Amino acid sequence: MSRASVIQQKTGMPVRFEITEQTREAVQQWVSGAGLIGDTWLFPSRCLHGAHITTRQYARILKAWVGMIGLNPSVYGTHSLRRTKASLIYKRTKNLRAVQLLLGHTKIESTVRYLGVEVDDALEMAERIEI
Repeated sequence: MSRASVIQQKTGMPVRFEITEQTREAVQQWVSGAGLIGDTWLFPSRCLHGAHITTRQYARILKAWVGMIGLNPSVYGTHSLRRTKASLIYKRTKNLRAVQLLLGHTKIESTVRYLGVEVDDALEMAERIEI
């Protein structure tokens, strides 16, 4: 497993994430098969030369994938993908600071709201975590 980072559009801050070996291999196959080179977008637009797919196009693709594996597309979306891993990490570790860092939140309160953590629970944990 290796780590990478991207700049979060909303905050302009870097957000780190992990890439599994399986994911790395899949991306390498995609890049090779699609003939992507240099600073080409990983998912280029079919309509606009030099542009990337839009958020809306990504959402449509995701809905199709969800439907193809037999799940209800109205229940899953782009945001649920982002939230799932963070929610699982919090549920297993109760480590708000780790989740905060992974999500790129600047305030622990934002992470608390994002996860739907109970206030008393969150305050107790926040007191134990030095920032």
